[in-house]
Amino acid sequence: MKRQSGFTLIELVMVIVILGILGAIATPIFVDLESDAQDAAERGMSGAVKAAHAVAIADLKRFPTLTELETYIQGENVAVAGGGNGINVDIGGNISVVPTFTDTNCSTASSAAGDTIRCVGNI
Repeated sequence: MKRQSGFTLIELVMVIVILGILGAIATPIFVDLESDAQDAAERGMSGAVKAAHAVAIADLKRFPTLTELETYIQGENVAVAGGGNGINVDIGGNISVVPTFTDTNCSTASSAAGDTIRCVGNI
């Protein structure tokens, strides 16, 4: 008598069920990674603008205007445009605003491109 080899239907169904459970657990983790990456990119851009502000102060020996600050953060992969209340940055097609302020307490928002920027906030 020949011996049959292979998997039974129950074994195949169990494998499919286990893969389904693993997929249901892993999918939310990977979906959440996209928003985490966007948040990290925004925090990084905010830090870059703060660093550019510090460099501008060191170069100019005074606080820069919004227009001057923009020249310090122009980059290959970053589109920058000064807005009335901050610097608009394009991070992967999403426009975010890094707020800028005219006082050192970060309480009075800038309102024009010629405003002197004394503080840079977080996105």
